[in-house]
Amino acid sequence: MSRIGTKFAALKAEGRGALVTYLQAFDPDRETSLGIIRGLPGAGADLIEVGVPFTDPMADGPAIQRAAQRALKVGATLPGVLALVREFRAGDDATPIILMGYYNPILAYGVDRFCVDAAAAGVDGLIVVDVPPEEADEIEPQAKAAGLDLIRLVAPTTDEARLPRVLAATSGFVYYVSITGITGTRSATAASLEEAIPRIRRHTDLPIAIGFGIRTPQQAGEAARLADGAVVGTALVDTLAASLDEEGRARPETAGLVLEQVRALAAAVRGT
Repeated sequence: MSRIGTKFAALKAEGRGALVTYLQAFDPDRETSLGIIRGLPGAGADLIEVGVPFTDPMADGPAIQRAAQRALKVGATLPGVLALVREFRAGDDATPIILMGYYNPILAYGVDRFCVDAAAAGVDGLIVVDVPPEEADEIEPQAKAAGLDLIRLVAPTTDEARLPRVLAATSGFVYYVSITGITGTRSATAASLEEAIPRIRRHTDLPIAIGFGIRTPQQAGEAARLADGAVVGTALVDTLAASLDEEGRARPETAGLVLEQVRALAAAVRGT
């Protein structure tokens, strides 16, 4: 079983959902980014999504777009992100790492080589936003051969006819996009989630994590109870961005503020 499967199974045995955190690699710089990622498990993150900076992040709202630009400005590359994961993995062999990004950098790197190198670096799963199930053969065979979970997005607009096809190409967990739109722009209602999650469960035994619009500890706690996990990204990116100086550089308190927010989210998810 992969680290992702092992983590969700352990949390299920504990009777609680997962806190999944998202931050862009290299935002606002490599050292600060690595320091925050290393601190996330201790602050209560159960799984970590690492965003791969890209110039045209079509699914992301303004906050994550700006994070990607900050990261690219300081020299972020896909090989650099893999090196970042490798450094994290040297001190943590248990916390699952998921790379979230877009296909173009992977294609430029070379799909076969990327999947092998990502697995060797300690990556456990991939969310490739712009590769739908119809084009899964672009990366699915290589990811599977390397032991990487390929995590698919399910949206409120995914109908009953399409849902089984999306889920058939999914491993690790299902990422439920709780809103129609881009990241961090608004939040779903509890009523809509209460309707959506059972519909997905009828088609899969995989864990379900809810993202795109989970900002507050209360929302994270509700999402983790309704599903199997809550994904929080934009709210953390906003906290990081607000802590930077006028030149977009980290201040001494930047990492601490992000990790303090994660601790509050984790407490809500754990019900403590």
